[in-house]
Amino acid sequence: MRPDQFTRSLPLLPPPVAERAHALRRHLSSRHCDQCQQVADALKLAIIAARYDDVAAATRLVETAERLAAGHDTPRAGSCALPPTWPATSGVRGQVSRWLRHDGPLVAATDASWKDRTAGIGYVVSDGRFGLRGRTSDRLDPTGPSRVLINELRAVEFLLADPTLGAEPVTVLVDSTGALSYLQLWRGGETGTMPTGYNLRPRARGGRPTLVRLAQRVADLPQVTFEHVRGHTGHLLNEAADALSAMARRRLRERFDHRARARDLVDAFLTQWHTANSPSPR
Repeated sequence: MRPDQFTRSLPLLPPPVAERAHALRRHLSSRHCDQCQQVADALKLAIIAARYDDVAAATRLVETAERLAAGHDTPRAGSCALPPTWPATSGVRGQVSRWLRHDGPLVAATDASWKDRTAGIGYVVSDGRFGLRGRTSDRLDPTGPSRVLINELRAVEFLLADPTLGAEPVTVLVDSTGALSYLQLWRGGETGTMPTGYNLRPRARGGRPTLVRLAQRVADLPQVTFEHVRGHTGHLLNEAADALSAMARRRLRERFDHRARARDLVDAFLTQWHTANSPSPR
Protein backbone atom coordinates (compact mmCIF):
# COMPACT_ATOMS: atom_id res chain seq x y z
CA MET A 1 0.00 0.00 0.00
CA ARG A 2 1.37 3.38 -1.02
CA PRO A 3 1.41 6.17 1.59
CA ASP A 4 -1.20 8.17 -0.35
CA GLN A 5 -3.52 5.14 -0.54
CA PHE A 6 -3.08 4.65 3.19
CA THR A 7 -3.98 8.28 3.89
CA ARG A 8 -7.14 8.03 1.78
CA SER A 9 -8.15 4.90 3.72
CA LEU A 10 -7.76 6.45 7.19
CA PRO A 11 -11.42 7.65 7.39
CA LEU A 12 -12.37 3.95 7.63
CA LEU A 13 -10.92 3.98 11.16
CA PRO A 14 -12.46 5.76 14.17
CA PRO A 15 -10.91 9.27 14.42
CA PRO A 16 -8.73 8.59 17.50
CA VAL A 17 -7.40 5.36 15.95
CA ALA A 18 -6.91 7.06 12.57
CA GLU A 19 -4.80 9.75 14.24
CA ARG A 20 -2.57 7.13 15.87
CA ALA A 21 -2.24 5.24 12.59
CA HIS A 22 -1.37 8.41 10.68
CA ALA A 23 1.53 9.01 13.05
CA LEU A 24 3.08 5.77 11.74
CA ARG A 25 2.57 6.57 8.05
CA ARG A 26 6.28 7.24 7.48
CA HIS A 27 7.06 3.53 7.92
CA LEU A 28 5.25 2.81 4.64
CA SER A 29 8.00 4.60 2.73
CA SER A 30 10.92 2.53 4.06
CA ARG A 31 11.52 -0.48 1.78
CA HIS A 32 14.87 -1.66 3.16
CA CYS A 33 14.12 -2.05 6.87
CA ASP A 34 12.55 -5.24 8.23
CA GLN A 35 11.18 -3.45 11.29
CA CYS A 36 9.51 -0.74 9.21
CA GLN A 37 8.07 -3.44 6.98
CA GLN A 38 6.50 -5.15 9.99
CA VAL A 39 4.92 -1.85 11.05
CA ALA A 40 3.65 -1.31 7.50
CA ASP A 41 2.18 -4.81 7.36
CA ALA A 42 0.27 -4.27 10.61
CA LEU A 43 -1.12 -0.98 9.30
CA LYS A 44 -2.23 -2.57 6.03
CA LEU A 45 -4.01 -5.34 7.93
CA ALA A 46 -5.69 -2.69 10.11
CA ILE A 47 -7.09 -0.99 7.01
CA ILE A 48 -8.32 -4.33 5.66
CA ALA A 49 -10.04 -5.11 8.98
CA ALA A 50 -11.67 -1.65 8.93
CA ARG A 51 -12.99 -2.28 5.42
CA TYR A 52 -14.80 -5.31 6.81
CA ASP A 53 -16.16 -3.20 9.70
CA ASP A 54 -14.07 -5.08 12.28
CA VAL A 55 -13.13 -2.00 14.30
CA ALA A 56 -11.87 -4.02 17.28
CA ALA A 57 -9.41 -5.95 15.12
CA ALA A 58 -8.31 -2.78 13.32
CA THR A 59 -7.64 -1.10 16.67
CA ARG A 60 -5.59 -4.07 17.91
CA LEU A 61 -3.54 -4.05 14.70
CA VAL A 62 -2.80 -0.33 15.08
CA GLU A 63 -1.69 -1.05 18.66
CA THR A 64 0.58 -3.79 17.30
CA ALA A 65 2.03 -1.34 14.78
CA GLU A 66 2.69 1.14 17.59
CA ARG A 67 4.53 -1.48 19.65
CA LEU A 68 6.65 -2.46 16.66
CA ALA A 69 7.44 1.18 15.91
CA ALA A 70 8.37 1.82 19.55
CA GLY A 71 10.92 -0.99 19.33
CA HIS A 72 12.53 0.40 16.20
CA ASP A 73 16.33 0.39 16.64
CA THR A 74 18.28 3.64 16.63
CA PRO A 75 19.40 4.16 13.02
CA ARG A 76 22.98 3.17 12.27
CA ALA A 77 25.16 3.68 9.22
CA GLY A 78 23.84 1.45 6.45
CA SER A 79 20.58 0.70 8.28
CA CYS A 80 17.19 2.41 8.32
CA ALA A 81 17.63 6.18 8.23
CA LEU A 82 14.02 6.83 9.11
CA PRO A 83 13.84 10.11 11.09
CA PRO A 84 11.84 10.18 14.31
CA THR A 85 8.49 11.92 14.23
CA TRP A 86 5.45 12.21 16.50
CA PRO A 87 1.70 12.42 15.86
CA ALA A 88 1.11 15.07 13.22
CA THR A 89 -2.32 16.23 14.29
CA SER A 90 -2.28 15.83 18.05
CA GLY A 91 -3.02 18.89 20.14
CA VAL A 92 -2.30 19.79 23.74
CA ARG A 93 -4.39 22.13 25.87
CA GLY A 94 -3.70 23.18 29.42
CA GLN A 95 -4.04 25.92 32.01
CA VAL A 96 -1.79 27.50 34.60
CA SER A 97 -4.41 27.58 37.33
CA ARG A 98 -2.91 30.37 39.42
CA TRP A 99 -3.96 32.91 36.74
CA LEU A 100 -7.56 31.65 36.56
CA ARG A 101 -9.07 34.24 38.89
CA HIS A 102 -6.88 37.17 37.98
CA ASP A 103 -8.83 40.39 37.51
CA GLY A 104 -8.89 42.31 34.27
CA PRO A 105 -10.24 41.89 30.74
CA LEU A 106 -9.59 38.58 29.00
CA VAL A 107 -6.90 38.82 26.30
CA ALA A 108 -5.59 36.04 24.07
CA ALA A 109 -2.91 35.76 21.40
CA THR A 110 -2.47 33.21 18.61
CA ASP A 111 0.41 32.46 16.27
CA ALA A 112 1.71 29.94 13.75
CA SER A 113 5.12 28.60 12.74
CA TRP A 114 6.08 26.95 9.43
CA LYS A 115 9.36 25.29 8.40
CA ASP A 116 10.44 22.28 6.32
CA ARG A 117 6.86 21.18 5.57
CA THR A 118 5.94 21.15 9.25
CA ALA A 119 3.58 23.60 10.92
CA GLY A 120 2.91 24.52 14.51
CA ILE A 121 0.14 26.63 16.00
CA GLY A 122 -0.28 27.96 19.50
CA TYR A 123 -2.39 30.22 21.67
CA VAL A 124 -2.26 31.69 25.16
CA VAL A 125 -4.96 33.43 27.20
CA SER A 126 -4.35 35.89 30.02
CA ASP A 127 -6.19 33.60 32.49
CA GLY A 128 -3.60 30.84 31.99
CA ARG A 129 -5.22 28.77 29.25
CA PHE A 130 -2.97 27.67 26.40
CA GLY A 131 -2.76 25.21 23.53
CA LEU A 132 -0.30 23.95 20.91
CA ARG A 133 -0.63 21.60 17.97
CA GLY A 134 1.66 20.46 15.15
CA ARG A 135 1.05 18.96 11.72
CA THR A 136 3.07 17.78 8.76
CA SER A 137 2.33 18.49 5.11
CA ASP A 138 2.03 15.87 2.39
CA ARG A 139 0.72 15.62 -1.17
CA LEU A 140 -2.88 15.50 0.03
CA ASP A 141 -2.63 18.48 2.36
CA PRO A 142 -5.64 20.76 1.69
CA THR A 143 -3.81 23.93 2.69
CA GLY A 144 -2.91 25.16 -0.79
CA PRO A 145 -0.41 27.92 -1.61
CA SER A 146 -1.39 30.27 1.24
CA ARG A 147 0.08 28.00 3.90
CA VAL A 148 1.34 30.72 6.25
CA LEU A 149 -1.95 32.63 6.19
CA ILE A 150 -4.04 29.49 6.62
CA ASN A 151 -1.99 28.24 9.55
CA GLU A 152 -2.41 31.64 11.24
CA LEU A 153 -6.17 31.18 10.88
CA ARG A 154 -5.96 27.58 12.12
CA ALA A 155 -4.35 28.93 15.29
CA VAL A 156 -7.38 31.19 15.85
CA GLU A 157 -9.73 28.24 15.26
CA PHE A 158 -7.77 26.16 17.78
CA LEU A 159 -8.27 28.89 20.37
CA LEU A 160 -11.98 29.41 19.69
CA ALA A 161 -12.60 25.65 19.73
CA ASP A 162 -11.25 25.42 23.29
CA PRO A 163 -14.18 23.86 25.17
CA THR A 164 -13.27 25.77 28.34
CA LEU A 165 -13.57 29.14 26.61
CA GLY A 166 -16.98 30.39 27.68
CA ALA A 167 -19.19 33.25 26.62
CA GLU A 168 -17.14 35.96 28.34
CA PRO A 169 -15.76 38.80 26.16
CA VAL A 170 -12.22 38.21 24.92
CA THR A 171 -9.85 40.20 22.73
CA VAL A 172 -7.80 38.03 20.36
CA LEU A 173 -4.47 39.42 19.18
CA VAL A 174 -3.13 38.28 15.79
CA ASP A 175 0.10 39.41 14.14
CA SER A 176 -1.02 38.62 10.58
CA THR A 177 -2.86 41.41 8.78
CA GLY A 178 -4.00 38.89 6.17
CA ALA A 179 -5.58 36.69 8.82
CA LEU A 180 -7.19 39.73 10.43
CA SER A 181 -8.76 40.67 7.07
CA TYR A 182 -10.48 37.29 6.78
CA LEU A 183 -11.64 37.40 10.40
CA GLN A 184 -13.22 40.79 9.75
CA LEU A 185 -14.90 39.54 6.56
CA TRP A 186 -16.35 36.56 8.41
CA ARG A 187 -17.48 38.77 11.27
CA GLY A 188 -19.37 40.79 8.64
CA GLY A 189 -21.17 37.67 7.40
CA GLU A 190 -19.01 36.80 4.36
CA THR A 191 -18.40 33.29 5.66
CA GLY A 192 -18.01 31.81 2.17
CA THR A 193 -14.87 33.81 1.43
CA MET A 194 -11.77 31.62 1.75
CA PRO A 195 -8.04 32.03 1.02
CA THR A 196 -7.00 31.20 -2.54
CA GLY A 197 -6.35 27.51 -3.11
CA TYR A 198 -7.79 26.29 0.19
CA ASN A 199 -9.40 22.91 -0.49
CA LEU A 200 -13.01 22.75 0.68
CA ARG A 201 -13.47 19.02 0.27
CA PRO A 202 -15.02 17.25 3.30
CA ARG A 203 -12.41 16.01 5.76
CA ALA A 204 -12.22 12.61 7.47
CA ARG A 205 -15.67 11.14 8.07
CA GLY A 206 -17.32 14.08 6.35
CA GLY A 207 -16.10 16.74 8.77
CA ARG A 208 -16.14 20.39 7.72
CA PRO A 209 -12.79 22.03 6.86
CA THR A 210 -11.17 23.95 9.70
CA LEU A 211 -11.58 27.39 8.14
CA VAL A 212 -15.23 26.73 7.30
CA ARG A 213 -15.83 25.96 10.98
CA LEU A 214 -13.86 29.03 12.00
CA ALA A 215 -15.74 31.38 9.66
CA GLN A 216 -19.09 30.34 11.11
CA ARG A 217 -17.80 30.49 14.68
CA VAL A 218 -16.46 34.03 14.18
CA ALA A 219 -19.82 35.11 12.80
CA ASP A 220 -21.59 33.57 15.80
CA LEU A 221 -19.35 35.04 18.54
CA PRO A 222 -19.95 38.80 18.77
CA GLN A 223 -18.31 38.86 22.21
CA VAL A 224 -14.93 38.02 20.60
CA THR A 225 -13.00 40.94 19.12
CA PHE A 226 -9.86 40.77 16.99
CA GLU A 227 -6.95 43.19 17.02
CA HIS A 228 -3.63 43.36 15.20
CA VAL A 229 -0.36 43.27 17.11
CA ARG A 230 3.04 43.57 15.47
CA GLY A 231 4.94 40.32 15.70
CA HIS A 232 8.46 39.97 17.14
CA THR A 233 8.32 43.34 18.88
CA GLY A 234 8.34 42.09 22.45
CA HIS A 235 4.60 41.91 23.06
CA LEU A 236 4.48 39.29 25.82
CA LEU A 237 1.34 37.41 24.81
CA ASN A 238 2.34 37.39 21.15
CA GLU A 239 5.82 36.15 22.04
CA ALA A 240 4.30 33.39 24.19
CA ALA A 241 2.03 32.24 21.36
CA ASP A 242 4.98 32.34 18.94
CA ALA A 243 7.09 30.21 21.30
CA LEU A 244 4.25 27.67 21.70
CA SER A 245 3.79 27.38 17.93
CA ALA A 246 7.52 26.78 17.44
CA MET A 247 7.47 24.17 20.22
CA ALA A 248 4.53 22.41 18.53
CA ARG A 249 6.48 22.19 15.28
CA ARG A 250 9.68 20.94 16.96
CA ARG A 251 7.90 18.20 18.87
CA LEU A 252 7.07 16.51 15.54
CA ARG A 253 10.77 15.60 15.30
CA GLU A 254 12.07 15.70 18.86
CA ARG A 255 11.22 13.85 22.05
CA PHE A 256 10.78 16.11 25.08
CA ASP A 257 8.23 16.78 27.81
CA HIS A 258 6.30 19.38 25.84
CA ARG A 259 3.42 19.60 28.33
CA ALA A 260 5.61 20.61 31.25
CA ARG A 261 7.75 22.88 29.09
CA ALA A 262 4.69 24.63 27.64
CA ARG A 263 3.19 25.15 31.08
CA ASP A 264 6.44 26.64 32.44
CA LEU A 265 6.79 28.87 29.38
CA VAL A 266 3.22 30.18 29.69
CA ASP A 267 3.59 30.80 33.41
CA ALA A 268 6.79 32.78 32.86
CA PHE A 269 5.28 34.99 30.14
CA LEU A 270 2.05 35.56 32.08
CA THR A 271 3.99 36.53 35.20
CA GLN A 272 5.62 39.31 33.18
CA TRP A 273 2.33 40.18 31.44
CA HIS A 274 0.33 40.60 34.64
CA THR A 275 3.14 42.46 36.35
CA ALA A 276 3.36 44.93 33.46
CA ASN A 277 -0.44 45.35 33.25
CA SER A 278 -1.30 45.51 36.96
CA PRO A 279 -2.67 48.86 38.23
CA SER A 280 -0.01 51.15 39.62
CA PRO A 281 -0.29 51.80 43.37
CA ARG A 282 -1.67 55.22 44.20
